[in-house]
Parts: sequence; C-alpha cells; structure tokens
Amino acid sequence: MNTKSKIILGLVGAAAAGVVVGLILAPEKGTDLRKKIGRTAGDWADHLTDLFADAKGELQNLKGKGTQAASDAADRLNNLKESYS
Repeated sequence: MNTKSKIILGLVGAAAAGVVVGLILAPEKGTDLRKKIGRTAGDWADHLTDLFADAKGELQNLKGKGTQAASDAADRLNNLKESYS
C-alpha cells in the first residue's frame, strides 16, 4: 500500500470516527440516533467499498505496467545479447 492510499484511508477513518462521536454526543432520542448511525455506517461502507474497488483497479493497472516494463527490459537484454554475439 503506497503513502497516498494510507493517507486516504487515514482520513476516511478519522472522518468516520468524527461522525460517530458527533452522533453519540447529539441530543437526540436513542431510536433516532440508532437510525442515524445505521444510515451513516451504510454510507461509509458504500464509500469504502468504492475506495477499495478503485484501489484494486489501480493495483491491476500497476501490475500491468510492471509486467510490460519487465517484458520490455527482457527484450532489450535479449537485443543486447544478440548484438554482442
């Protein structure tokens, strides 16, 4: 996991903690509060799911780039070997 992903996950986690603390400290009835927490948790779960899906796509992209770079390097090495043979 790169630094950018760690920062994003840290910010999401901190924001989620702030929302939960804000909801708990809000002067509301327990039933209303539980409904709000449920909705908010569902929203955050959706956002995290999207974030992880994006991260998975980025990892696949990086994997493809790495595979291509390795293939290109192998081709260059083979060309150098052939030119000195």
